[in-house]
Amino acid sequence: MPNNMSAEPMSPSSIPRMDDIFQKAAEFVPLTREEGMQLMQLPLHSTDCYRLMEIANRMSREQFGNKGENHLHIGLNVEPCPLDCLFCSLTHKAGIFTEKIDYSDEQIIAWAKDASAKGSDAINLMTTGTYPFSKLLRVGKVLSQEVSVPLIANTRDINHAEGEELLKSGFTGFYHAVRLGEGRDTPLNRNKRIETVKVLRDVGLLWMNCVEPVGPEHSDEEIIDLMFLARDYGATYSGVMRRINFPGSPMAKFGMISELEMARLVAVSRLIMGNIPKAHCTHEPHTASLMAGANLFFPEVGSNPRDRQSDTVGGRGTGVEHCQQIHKEMDYDPYLPSNCFKSTK
Repeated sequence: MPNNMSAEPMSPSSIPRMDDIFQKAAEFVPLTREEGMQLMQLPLHSTDCYRLMEIANRMSREQFGNKGENHLHIGLNVEPCPLDCLFCSLTHKAGIFTEKIDYSDEQIIAWAKDASAKGSDAINLMTTGTYPFSKLLRVGKVLSQEVSVPLIANTRDINHAEGEELLKSGFTGFYHAVRLGEGRDTPLNRNKRIETVKVLRDVGLLWMNCVEPVGPEHSDEEIIDLMFLARDYGATYSGVMRRINFPGSPMAKFGMISELEMARLVAVSRLIMGNIPKAHCTHEPHTASLMAGANLFFPEVGSNPRDRQSDTVGGRGTGVEHCQQIHKEMDYDPYLPSNCFKSTK
């Protein structure tokens, strides 16, 4: 289980080994899976756990130049999705949303222009699993004429031809996660999800990733596997998102991890990612993970798979300015240029 608050303290004989791991990571030397597992087993309130977080924090501030990133998430549509991923409030089975809503071009443009004016570094366009791909392409073309902020697609698995179409429609990257519990808590195939990651690399779309949605039921092995997947396939950013249990969620029986526990996992992920990423993310926005290697937040508007509101602005969503204020409180500068897209400009 990821929550190690009650784990046994490490024996004195293991301390030099942990020192070696910390030194390797601080020098951006790739860690092994065995070393990653040792980090996962550090008790939450141990001295070594706080050493882990300090090193992760130092790595990010050194590598990312103290930049605080904010990528606006726009949920383009609301519908009772038939894919029925157990952790998602937008599913048919959850019964929360019974009507279909496609946000208008005018509303999407207004959200995007507002975020761009406030200094958002990217715009992430999320759809449900059955949203027509042609509509996403059209929205991308419309927005790319209205704002200069990089566009990120967040939709179903794609093939090479579809990846090329996304590029032509103005998209720079693609958010895509092999979820914890893939094929068990979702109807989707893990191998197919990985094939999409390969497609992104082949066609030249930046791969944006997060280890998600983490709950207390997930094993250290499951979590570490996805952290190394992100490193091995060269994610532009990765990090950790915890599962949020909406009222009535079938996952509620497992509970949720705390923000502090998420910060510990963010730190482990940061050490594993080494010199690969251009940013390191956490969600939902909070301060603890900014002390543990995270520098990227996702403000949100429109639909949100953790919310009961059709527009998350009135629910769980956090605005761009609030995210920027959190960054500033933790001595990150949200107004510096993004690191994620430097190679694409």
